Amino acid sequence: MHRSITLHGHRVGFHLAGSGPVVVLVHGMASSARAWRHVLPLLSARCTVIAPDLLGHGHTAKPAGDYSLGAHATLLRDLLAVLGHTSATVVGHSFGGGVAMQFAYQFPERCERLVLVGSGGLGPEVGAILRALALPGAHLVLPLFAPRWLADVRRATGRWCRWIGLRPTAAAEEIWRGYSALTDPATRAAFFQTLRAVVDNEGQRVNATDRLHLAAEVPTLVVWGARDAMIPVAHAHAAHAAIPGSRLEIFADVGHFPHCEAPARFARTLLDFVATTEPARVSQSDLGARLRAAF
Repeated sequence: MHRSITLHGHRVGFHLAGSGPVVVLVHGMASSARAWRHVLPLLSARCTVIAPDLLGHGHTAKPAGDYSLGAHATLLRDLLAVLGHTSATVVGHSFGGGVAMQFAYQFPERCERLVLVGSGGLGPEVGAILRALALPGAHLVLPLFAPRWLADVRRATGRWCRWIGLRPTAAAEEIWRGYSALTDPATRAAFFQTLRAVVDNEGQRVNATDRLHLAAEVPTLVVWGARDAMIPVAHAHAAHAAIPGSRLEIFADVGHFPHCEAPARFARTLLDFVATTEPARVSQSDLGARLRAAF
């Protein structure tokens, strides 16, 4: 069920379904909570699932302001608090993986488990398209390639394809959905603020690999598509090696969207992970002790 609330004077849209252990699904850049639509009914059969639209995305407000990882993580914290939940398993895809890691770092007492899906923030390598969009002046050029009528074309094309019995692949559908979202000027402006907080022309600027050891006490699952062309699968192996006790699941014949391309397997993997691990109980003082031990 799609809902919305007002936080700090801004609308926040989110999907809420199910009952049981709380799982927060964090989408990627230029996406929205709709990206989880294939797995949400499967997960909500056994969990309370919260899938928010991040600031600047979907049905959430798109103000001029802070689009850093910390700001997005704080939005998650505040949404959980308003909904009456003290902690959750946090699942992040792509850019949302960076948000999930930031959430676990800023609010360790609120993160029961961490799930990274084709996650950003684990090394500089990233797709050439995002590097190009991070170039100076890209915000002036993109409107030429994303006119406002493109969204209408996408909807009309989708109806026509369904009428003749054709369906695009799940990955193509998500890419096209994200691209057409950028036809909206406010969404486009928020996209560039978000992008430039984490990516430049040389790749990802934010790298959490030097802090992954801090996740040792948090059950962590790393899920990746073997054919991910956006963020290399080598990042999955490196993260798994750096996080003691983590689990690694590589989906063969899957690209950057495991939750869309293989939703049944993704849901089974995530539900099994939640069912077979105990939620972390890490406090700010525990985090401080681990940081001091690293000196």
